[in-house]
Amino acid sequence: MMSRTISQIRNPIKRQSADDYLLITLLSFAASVALTRLFLEIANYPQLGSGGLHIAHVLWGGLLLFIASLLPIILANRWVYPLAAVLAGAGVGLFIDEVGKFITANNDYFYPAAAPIIYAFFLLVVLLYTRIRRAPPPDPRLELYHALDALEEVLDRDLDAGEREDLQNRLETVSTQNTYPELAELARALLNFVKRQDIHIAAESLTFWQRHYQRLQAFESRYLKEKPVRAVLMVGLACLGIFSIIHGTQFLSARFTPEVQVSSIATSYWFIGRVLLEILVALLLLVAAILLLTGHVARGLSYSYYSLIMSLAAVNLLAFYFNQFSTITLALSQFTLLMLVLYYRRQFMPTREPQ
Repeated sequence: MMSRTISQIRNPIKRQSADDYLLITLLSFAASVALTRLFLEIANYPQLGSGGLHIAHVLWGGLLLFIASLLPIILANRWVYPLAAVLAGAGVGLFIDEVGKFITANNDYFYPAAAPIIYAFFLLVVLLYTRIRRAPPPDPRLELYHALDALEEVLDRDLDAGEREDLQNRLETVSTQNTYPELAELARALLNFVKRQDIHIAAESLTFWQRHYQRLQAFESRYLKEKPVRAVLMVGLACLGIFSIIHGTQFLSARFTPEVQVSSIATSYWFIGRVLLEILVALLLLVAAILLLTGHVARGLSYSYYSLIMSLAAVNLLAFYFNQFSTITLALSQFTLLMLVLYYRRQFMPTREPQ
C-alpha cells in the first residue's frame, strides 16, 4: 500500500507566475518590517491594551498569515494569489519583527541580534526567489498545468487575444509530444475547444501596473544608454566607497567611547572585524569605480558585483547587529547599485560573466 502511494506522487510543478507572487511577498515583507519599526520609533513605541493586557503586533501578523493561508484553500480565482502574497509578506514581517522577544528570557524586543536575524531571513527568501526565477526545463506536464491554470480566464470571461494565443501555443506543444500520449490527447481536445469562435474574448486593456511598466520601458529606451549608466554606476560606487571608509574609520574610533557598547571580548572581535571588512569592501568599490573610469569595464563590473554581494551578505549582517535598523538605508543603496550592475551587464555586455 505504501509503495503504491509513493509511486503515485509526481514531481512538483512550479505554478505559473510563482516568481511574481514571491516577489510581491518579499516586497510586502520588507515594507512591513520597515514601516513597523518607523511607526514605532515615531510613536515612541505605544502599547495597544491597558493594565496587564498588551496586544503585540505579532498577533496581527499571525492573523494576516492565517487569512493568507485560507484564501487559496477556499477560493479558486487567480486574483487570490497576489492578494495572499501581500497578506503573507505583511504577516511574516509583523511576526518576525518581534523575534527578539522570543529568543530572550526577558522578552527583549531591542535585543541586538534580532535585526541581523530578520535581515538573514530576508536574504534567504531573496535566495529562494533567485532560484524560483529560473526557467524550469521543458516538460509536457508543466505546459499542461499552466494551460489548465489559464483556462480559468475562460471561465471568468476575461481571456484576451494575447492570453488565448499563449494558451494555444502551450496546448500545441503538449499535443505534439510523444512522451505522454494521454496528455497529448487531452491537449488536442482542449485546443479544439480554445479555437472555437464562440469563446468570449475580452478587450485588451492595460492594468495600472502595465501602464507604469510601459512608461518605465519608454524611459529606459530614451535615457538608459551605455555611457550615462556607466557614469551613474561609477559615481555611485565611488560615493558608496568613500562613505563606507569614512563611516568605518569613525565607527572604529568610536569603539572606545560610551556611545558604542561592546559587552564582551568576543563581541569586540566581531566589532573590529565588521569595521575592517567594511573598509576592505569600500576599497574594492573604489577600485571598481576606477576600473570603469579607465575603460576596464568587465573587470570593474566583476569587482563591483562581488564587493556588493559581500557587503549585502556579510558586512550588513554585522552592521545590523551594531547599528540595528539604521542600516536599512545603506542596504537599499547597495542593492540599488547591485541591480544597476546586473542591468549594465545584461544590456550592454550580455555575453560576459563575472570574472
